Amino acid sequence: MTDIATFVTDSTLIAVFGIAIGVLGPAIAMGWSISRALEAISRQPEAENSIMRTLFIGLAMIESLAIYVLVIVLIVLFRNPLMEYLVK
Repeated sequence: MTDIATFVTDSTLIAVFGIAIGVLGPAIAMGWSISRALEAISRQPEAENSIMRTLFIGLAMIESLAIYVLVIVLIVLFRNPLMEYLVK
């Protein structure tokens, strides 16, 4: 295989592992926060509106981390700055 083919294959594999690891953290955090919110609602049902509002804001923040990972992986895959050095 040529240098470019090897580089593209390696960067694709690394991107797959990167997105797998990068999404694992937010997924665990979402599951943990939802379970804690349900536990809090079961203890204090009258505070449901406040708990749900805070939960949704927290989930949006956690989801933004997964979106950042996706954006960085797409940049590495489709506009890799190291590719310019191999083409020369």
